[in-house]
Amino acid sequence: MSKQVVSRRVTVPDILALKGRQKIVSLTAYTAPVAALLDPHVDFLLVGDSVGMVVHGLPTPTAVTLEMMILHGQAVVRGSSHALVVVDLPFGSFEGSPEQAYAAAVRVMKETGCQAVKIEAGEALAGTVAFLVQRGVPVMGHVGLRPQAVHVDGGFKAKGRNDDERARVIAEARAVDEAGCFAIVLEGVSEALAAEITGSVRAPTIGIGASPKCDGQILVTDDMLGVFEWTPKFVRRYADLRGSITDAVSRYAADVRAVAFPGDAEVYRFKAKE
Repeated sequence: MSKQVVSRRVTVPDILALKGRQKIVSLTAYTAPVAALLDPHVDFLLVGDSVGMVVHGLPTPTAVTLEMMILHGQAVVRGSSHALVVVDLPFGSFEGSPEQAYAAAVRVMKETGCQAVKIEAGEALAGTVAFLVQRGVPVMGHVGLRPQAVHVDGGFKAKGRNDDERARVIAEARAVDEAGCFAIVLEGVSEALAAEITGSVRAPTIGIGASPKCDGQILVTDDMLGVFEWTPKFVRRYADLRGSITDAVSRYAADVRAVAFPGDAEVYRFKAKE
């Protein structure tokens, strides 16, 4: 009898082991159908708080709630079976104290079934990261451009443009690495800075607008698929779903108005009883 191969999810140690061996592939996901489409091709799926802007039309991610992250996290876990699933802890759910962060992380992991959480953490929150890791919560860090700090920064601005800022980003990355993060998202930093950080930390670095010098890459899926009219400089569009959807809806509307839809193939007809 042949032995049945049982697939399993990518684990945190699997991600750690890829550093220096193979580039790590990641995309965001917020729904079960999209998660199912992405799942075979990526190492991890991120349920990012970008869901607030991408799905809910919010101007920034700061209004995203823990309940929103849990709802979308549940959908992504249900829609996937291969990729590690990481869920963002939203603004206001972890900064107050290590205990607050632990309570939020445990709730997210229990209620979604995800395998890790992500925290936008500077040096000040390295202790919180360590607190979580020591209690069994895998943490992905996020340094450089931190969207949850949009109001402090006055917008979504690249980091490391001067010596002080560069030193601060390096210090942030090293602090969360030493605290035990299993991976670190580097957002909006120069190629040289990304290379320096990647070479100086144990954890794999995942770049978004941070050059190919990182250990892996992540993009917002809707940006990569061309859903929006505008995308950031660092995004490469691999499809034009905006154009495809517009064309499909236009043709549908025309068919409905011309009474060309539904047609014979889309209509139920029942035979009369003899």
